[in-house]
Amino acid sequence: MMEVGTELRPITRKIEQANISAYAEASGDFNPIHIDEEFARTTRFGGTIAHGMLIAAMLSELMAAEFAGDWVNSGQIKIRLRSPVKPGDTVTAHGEVTRVREETDGARITCSVGIRTDKGDSAITGNATVVVSRK
Repeated sequence: MMEVGTELRPITRKIEQANISAYAEASGDFNPIHIDEEFARTTRFGGTIAHGMLIAAMLSELMAAEFAGDWVNSGQIKIRLRSPVKPGDTVTAHGEVTRVREETDGARITCSVGIRTDKGDSAITGNATVVVSRK
């Protein structure tokens, strides 16, 4: 069983414009801040940025890698987008167990989760909760 302070195995990925464009196609979100470099250069970001949900999906991947079916069946996540991820950034999804509460059907585990860029920026912060069933 997980204990408070246990760190989840991080996931690291380099984000390229091709990833962002593919996500735009899959999601139907063609906001020019994500796909139009010329337009995006005129914004405060100075270029295109990744969709928040493209990056946030790494947190679900992180939790699924650690908690498998329990995450699929009972996982909940609450996040806050903090700073943009740009093409060429390498991002790391990370997490740590912050609470374990025993329940009749298992244990409710709460983790602080986040995405950090290779520049040291916190792109996403949040908390995820999962009920780990007794097996």
